[in-house]
Amino acid sequence: MIEHHLDIPTADGAMNSFVVHPAEGGPFPVVLFYMDAPGKREELHDMARRLAAVGYFVVLPNLYYRRSRDFWLSERTDSMMARMFALMATLDAHTTECDTRALLSFVDGRPEADATRVGAVGYCMSGPFVMWAAAAFPQRFGCIASIHGANMATDQPDSPHRMASRIRCESYFACAEIDKWAPPADILKLQAALEAAGTPHRIEWYPGVEHGFVFPQRIGVYDRPAAERHWERLYSLFERKLRRPA
Repeated sequence: MIEHHLDIPTADGAMNSFVVHPAEGGPFPVVLFYMDAPGKREELHDMARRLAAVGYFVVLPNLYYRRSRDFWLSERTDSMMARMFALMATLDAHTTECDTRALLSFVDGRPEADATRVGAVGYCMSGPFVMWAAAAFPQRFGCIASIHGANMATDQPDSPHRMASRIRCESYFACAEIDKWAPPADILKLQAALEAAGTPHRIEWYPGVEHGFVFPQRIGVYDRPAAERHWERLYSLFERKLRRPA
């Protein structure tokens, strides 16, 4: 495996990122990995490595680069949580479009990456981000996945569910049964929007698990069987949409 820690230039500054891909056999299909709210950290690096190990060029950017190059939620104190929520509030559809444009430009210039085959996965906070990205660049994405994505149906004009008609690629949504950030009513709105738009999708409920169930270091929340199922779903989606001939 080849790993890089590097800066990707954006219109708003240098976005420090973790890039990982196999050492041989490229160019590889691209997976853009949009982080969750606790920030870019070694736990996510390991998840990116797991994707890269099966044949992908994975890019994991620090989406908080405009305010901090190194924030991650090392402990769940009141002050750290407040800092995290403040950073979350700086990200929206506009910043996602800016950052995704930079990521696509980056992979376009990497010989190890096959930038004609691009997918994305977002966790928690970034569930909306993958929808915003696919809506902003519909010709670039072969598939997207949102894993216990938060705030998927809001009253805002740029609510993720309102993006459904602009998304052309297949999408997958893994939903935790116990999730205050994505209650069933929101997911029903998302499902109705996707069905009305006719965009290919799958919404799958993970019974008995909580928001954040995929993260091994989320003590008391991590659920190994459910987390492994999410990996199976990602591998299947990326294999069908990014690796097999159209």
